[in-house]
Order: sequence, then C-alpha cells, then structure tokens
Amino acid sequence: MPEFADIGQIRKSVTGCTRCDLCKTRTNAVPGKGSENAKIIFVGEAPGRSEDARGEPFVGPAGRILDEALSSAGISRDSVYITNTTKCRPPSNRVPTVQERAACSDYLQAEIRIIAPEIVCIMGNTAYASILGGTNITRNRGKVTVHDGVKYFPTVHPAAVIYNGALRDVLGDDIKTLAGMVGA
Repeated sequence: MPEFADIGQIRKSVTGCTRCDLCKTRTNAVPGKGSENAKIIFVGEAPGRSEDARGEPFVGPAGRILDEALSSAGISRDSVYITNTTKCRPPSNRVPTVQERAACSDYLQAEIRIIAPEIVCIMGNTAYASILGGTNITRNRGKVTVHDGVKYFPTVHPAAVIYNGALRDVLGDDIKTLAGMVGA
C-alpha cells in the first residue's frame, strides 16, 4: 500500500488511477471531498452518474438527500468529509465488485488515517460489507462499532430513500444521533 502524506496526494492518485477496469468506463474518478479536519467522514458505495460527470462525491439525487439530512441535524456539509469505498462509477450503476472495492481500499484507509475523524459513518450495505464485513445494515444501523481503533456508525444509504421513502426518517434520525455524538 502506498503511504500517502496528505489528502492532496490521495486525490492525485485517485484521479489518475488505473488499478481496475473501472478506469476504462469512467468519465471522472471521484476522490473524497470535504474538510480535512472533519469530525465525521461519510462513506458510501460508489459514484453515480452525477458524481462521475462532475468528479465529486454525493452531488446527485442521493447527495441532495444527504444534504437535507445534514442540514436538519445542524451539520454543515463543509464541516464533514464525504467519500466512497470505490472511487469510479461502475457501469449501469451496478454494485462494485469485491475486487473493485479492494483496488480502492488503501485510498479509503488513508483518508480515514489522515483525517482521523471522531467517527466514520458507513452508508449502505456495500460500504458496510467493504469496511466491517457486515451483512445487514438495517439490523445494525445506528450502533457504534470500534474496529482497529476507529469508531464506525452504519446507517442506510441516502439512495435507499429514493426507493423507500420510509427510510428518510431513519437516515435523518441517524444523522441527528451522529451530530449529538460529535457535538455538532
């Protein structure tokens, strides 16, 4: 694993990455974005169409839902860091393979190490499986887990709200719980 000294080095490496075949189908690689002093890092699955077009995480429909939940909890998007387990959009928005997630894992681990947040919010089943090996986000959401000295807080993915409106309150309540944990 390359040793990254700062977020700028990670960003540069991600934007030029050719570790897996997703580099052949992407428009833009999507490095994490946000405060390098963040108390919370939010981690999703992979970029979608809007993210691939703009090269920024969570700027499409799921991003708007996340922004709404953050705002409702009194958290400024500028105060957090937002990233994904996979830095390139899989074709047709399919779930990234285990190999694709593994190709990006050192980027995510370096982001967490460098920012050293109080807590990492894992959004959705794919990120949950990638980071903690979890299999049921619904059953385990809202519970803090400590792994390798890092606190993790799983919740539903904002995109899930698009398909199941009842999850809007679940996501909102979880983000408010996070805000309370970090004194936001």
